Amino acid sequence: MVSLSASINGQASSYPVTVKSCNRSVVFTHPPMRAVSQDVNLTEMMVALGLQPQMVGYSGVTGWNKPTAGLMTALKGLPEVATHYPTVETLLNVNADFFFAGWNYGMKVGGDVTPQALQPLGIQVYELTESCSLIGSSAAASLEQVYIDVANLGKIFDVEDRAQLLITGLRKRQQEVVNRVAGKKKPRVFVYDSGEDRAFTAGRQAIPQALIETAGGQNVMEDLSASWTQVGWESVVEADPQYIVIVDYGERSSAEKIQFLSENLALQSVEAIRNKRFAVLPYSAMTPGIQNVDAIEALATAFDEVR
Repeated sequence: MVSLSASINGQASSYPVTVKSCNRSVVFTHPPMRAVSQDVNLTEMMVALGLQPQMVGYSGVTGWNKPTAGLMTALKGLPEVATHYPTVETLLNVNADFFFAGWNYGMKVGGDVTPQALQPLGIQVYELTESCSLIGSSAAASLEQVYIDVANLGKIFDVEDRAQLLITGLRKRQQEVVNRVAGKKKPRVFVYDSGEDRAFTAGRQAIPQALIETAGGQNVMEDLSASWTQVGWESVVEADPQYIVIVDYGERSSAEKIQFLSENLALQSVEAIRNKRFAVLPYSAMTPGIQNVDAIEALATAFDEVR
């Protein structure tokens, strides 16, 4: 196996290569040639590395109203093998040899589609690093996890030079945001995904934690040792966020989500509600992927309103 810096000088990967995937070490004897990716954010990583020729499809994109025009153009000619979650049979039907997914991103603990279930069938799995918290990792979410995934995809598919160039560009933009917000006041921020009786939001093990922190804010739910989770509205009132980030996807539009929050009688004392401070970001920017740097740039600008 060669380093990323070596491959950028034209040296290819030497197989077999081994990558860490959550709590597993996965060995690849050759690049996958019939890959399937799950969800829009993971699929965007594959596309950013130019891996469409080695894919036989993708899944979990249109079912939740997540696709972007650019992504769908890049995927032209590739089928969506499942609108939500693929089954084992779905993957076998396209003769997949690789599945890029995560826990709650196409795989569920105790479900039928897992690395352990797919490996004997000749389908290797690489797990989204941020999702490892759902099977035991206690690490807070970080942008470094995204860079690890991009680098590992580069090793797996023998495109380490492309991976390094992508990572370098994203790191540069990230550092520019960090420099811009250094020393500034950190506004209190709440992430609203969905939910009426209770709010579905991001704890410190979900990527919005890293996005808000990098953009110079404070996730009001950072004390929750959880990924995406539900909280009561009383917790939101007590935290009194100055800004609310809306995750734009699903059956309800961002405007409908803002209207629901604005008209919720329990939230009328919250500073963000009183001052109508909302930032709307797409699902693909608020889940681990290459749009995360777009998110921190947008959030840093939005937070200037309350610094």
